[in-house]
Order: sequence, then structure tokens, then C-alpha cells
Amino acid sequence: MAGNINVLTVSRFLGPAAEEACQYVTGIVGKNPLLLRELNLSEHELGDTRVNQISALLQDKHLLTECWYQVRVFVNSPSTVHHFSLRKCGLTEESCSALATVLRSNSSLKELDMSNNNLQDSGVKKLQNGLENTNCTLQKLMLNKCNLTDKSCSALATVLGSDTNLKELNMSNNNLQDSGVKLLCTGLESVKCKLEILRLSDCSITEEGYKALASALRSNPSHLIELDLTGNDPGQSGVKELSDLLQDPNYQLKTLSWETVAVKSVTVNDSEPELIVGQFLSPAAEEACCSALMSALNLNPSHLRELNLSKNKLGDSGVKTLIIVLSLSVFSLCECSITEEQGLILTSALKSNPSHLRELDLNENKIKDTGLKILSLQFLKELDLSNNKIGKSKEQLIEVLQGSDCNLR
Repeated sequence: MAGNINVLTVSRFLGPAAEEACQYVTGIVGKNPLLLRELNLSEHELGDTRVNQISALLQDKHLLTECWYQVRVFVNSPSTVHHFSLRKCGLTEESCSALATVLRSNSSLKELDMSNNNLQDSGVKKLQNGLENTNCTLQKLMLNKCNLTDKSCSALATVLGSDTNLKELNMSNNNLQDSGVKLLCTGLESVKCKLEILRLSDCSITEEGYKALASALRSNPSHLIELDLTGNDPGQSGVKELSDLLQDPNYQLKTLSWETVAVKSVTVNDSEPELIVGQFLSPAAEEACCSALMSALNLNPSHLRELNLSKNKLGDSGVKTLIIVLSLSVFSLCECSITEEQGLILTSALKSNPSHLRELDLNENKIKDTGLKILSLQFLKELDLSNNKIGKSKEQLIEVLQGSDCNLR
């Protein structure tokens, strides 16, 4: 029986719009969408009309009541779409109305990606009607680069303060500004907020927005575990606000990332901790930001396991200090203009605490012959010396790699 069931057999129970959508999507993905858990239509110029039809398909009750007994011979679990990607599909606010209806219809949709579409604030307002409905099961919503402003933050703050299941929200690359962040924080402060991951990269946020976020996280620290603020401008006061959070014993955030003119990004993560610091405009800015970060990390350095300082000119003392302070397992110093002398400092520091480090990335530096000495760190499992002028050392690499004590992969 299973081999004879096709799109027409399954879709004969659907309404006209849903049936047309079923055939259309099958032509794109090559499979009957009714049998998929993940539906990715990204970068297809669907337009609002097609999305309206697909929305009808996702909420069609005939599929659930009459058709499922035939579909179940194909799969071991319900034939329902859990992940729906509509990234860069030429959509507008009209599509949001249709998708809000889907969210209200007891659908099994868990992830919705509408990034890179011109939804605008009016579109998010329409989505709000579905997101705050008790039937909505959505856990992940991606709205990055959707031409949104602070008005969208007001709508989503209301959602976060409701009985929503939303756990991850991405609003990156939108002009939210500090006013938007402050509105969003009213939702983050709610005891009903279940959000675990919030991404606000490149949203024109300054120190006032950072201050509001820090305050919100202090008042309700129980859920949010990851915050992405890359590409914003906290200023030194913003850096201090978030650095102070790292020292707060009640602070539950596991991953914090930011990227600015002064600091590229900082991540502190219990499972895979990472610190990423980017290019600085001046020595003064570098010193001030590094001081704040090191102060926070020194309080509890044992959690930090991965450090990425790529594209920085740290200098001799910077490399040495960080290595001594941090018990790392993964260390990346790509494009840091590390010289032979600094390479020797690095090697010496690593040898003083060799039990943790397993991966070392020194791609695109000026290490030269020091590369061979670094290879002698036989506790390493992964080492990247690409694009370094290591000269005659190159001839000796094979001997090192063939050694029985070498763990490099």
C-alpha cells in the first residue's frame, strides 16, 4: 500500500488552496510536504500568495483527521512540519497574517524562520496574534533583517510576557535602537518569560540599551542562557555593565557575545565556553575593555574552556597574561600578527599548563621557524599553522607528525 500512495492520493482530502500548495511545494523539494518534519523554502520567490496557500496546507484539518491513516505507513511519527524556513522569499506583512493563523491552529510548528523578508513592524504585529495564542507551540522565531524598529519590540515584549512557549528569538540586523531594547526588556523581566536565547546583533544598540539589558537580566536571571549583542556599540560603560554581570553569582547567562569598535565579542559558556575579542581602535580602548573583561574572568576562570582572540594585536604581555590566567582547551589566535618572539612566549606559557589545551589555531601569523617549537607541544590534538612562513621548519614537520608521541590530527 505504501508504495502506491503519492501526492495526489494524500492531497485528495485537502482543501483547494492546500492541495495546490501541496503540489507546488512537492515540485520544489521533490517530496510530499505532508511527509516532512522540516520544510525549507528559503530563497524561493514565493510571495505572499504562495505563503497563504502553504499556510492553508499547514493548518488543513482534513490532513489530520482523514488522511493520516494512509500517511503513517511512511513514517514512524506524525506527518507534521516542525521546522519551516521562509528566509529571503520576498514576503511582506500579508504573509504574517496567514502564518499567525497557522500558529493559532494547534499546528506542531516549533521553528519559523522569516529572515531577510520585508515584514516591517506591521507584520510582526500580525504575528503577535498567533504567538501569544495558547495553541501556539512555536519555540524558535527568526526575524533578522526584516526591516523592523522599536515598534516590533513592543509587540514581542507582550508575547514574552504571555504564556508563550517561545525559547529563542532572533531580531538581528534590524534598527531597534535603545528604545526598542528597553521595550523588549519589559518582556524579559516578566516571570512568564521562558526565553533562553536572544540575538540582537547589529541593532544600533548603545550603552543605554546595554544598561537596560543588564538590569533585566539581574531582575529575572532564571531562563536566558545566551545573549548575542555583536555589532553594537556599548561604549566603556556598556562593557562594564556586562562585565559586572559575569561576576554576579546569581547570573545564569552561559553565553554572552558582543562585537563593537572596542570589543569584538565575549562568550562565557559552561559547556563550550568561548571568549572572542575583536579589533580595537586604540591602545586606550583596548586596555580599558580588556581590563574589565579580565577582571570578570579572573573571578572564576575555571569555566572558560575556549578562547578566540583572532584579528587582534595583543602584544607580548597580552598573550602571556591570558595564557597564564585561563585554563583553556581550545585557543584561537588567527591573524594576530604574532611574531617569532611572541610565539616563543606562547610556547613557554603553554608548557607551564599543558594538561588542558587540545586545539591551537595560529593561522596567518608571522611565526616563521618558531612553528616547529610549537609543534613540540605534544599534548595538542589539533594545530593550525597555515599561512605562516615557517621556512626550513617545514622539512622537519613530517618527522614530528610521524613521532609516536604526537597526538596531532
